[in-house]
Amino acid sequence: MPKIALITGGNRGLGRATAEALIADGVEVIYTYRDDPGEKIDAVALKLTVGDLGSYPAFVEELRAVLRDRFGRETFDFLVNNAGVGVGGKIADFPVEAFDELVNVHFRGMFFLTQALLPVIADGGRILNVSTGLARFTGEGIYAVYGSVKSAVETFTRYLAKELGPRGISVNVVAPGATATDFGGGLLRDNDQIRAHVSSQIAFGRLGEPDDIAGVMVAMLADNTKWITGQRIEASGGMLL
Repeated sequence: MPKIALITGGNRGLGRATAEALIADGVEVIYTYRDDPGEKIDAVALKLTVGDLGSYPAFVEELRAVLRDRFGRETFDFLVNNAGVGVGGKIADFPVEAFDELVNVHFRGMFFLTQALLPVIADGGRILNVSTGLARFTGEGIYAVYGSVKSAVETFTRYLAKELGPRGISVNVVAPGATATDFGGGLLRDNDQIRAHVSSQIAFGRLGEPDDIAGVMVAMLADNTKWITGQRIEASGGMLL
């Protein structure tokens, strides 16, 4: 029986690359999107605003219906908490609204969505939370809030791994480094000067591509990595070593 993965924010960027890589690996995929489901792939797309906690009960019921009607299952195997927003700015004038959005999506929403989904994740399953290299290094210093919130995600991952250990569910965090996507307005992807500057700080001498990160995601969900839990895996190409 194929495994089933639920990926939040699977309509674009790293989430979409991960969805496509898992499908190629024989995994059935359900992904969420906020506004645009993206180009059609062989997966189930469900609408969800991760920062809207009030929408979770209806989402979980819709998910249960998909599992039952399409897959003949009551549970799914892999949860990839990927959905996010990119907002940067100096601490001195960082707006409260942007702060709240980052916390609501990346930590508060991820925390309570995971909580709501715990009864639907199969024993022996996997949870992958997406962090960032910016929880380890500071870069140019405009991502203080983003990096701090992701540090909370990393701490939460360890606690969740311990709590879910008796169920045989592994919980890990993947921390991408600088990657060429449309995240944060596509600055890394589209600005040649910034690309060159950041690439000079990476051991491999280039930015990451979505497929680089997707490969790590697939590896962390593979059968032969099930003994890894509570760990932070940085996929940055050796950035700022």
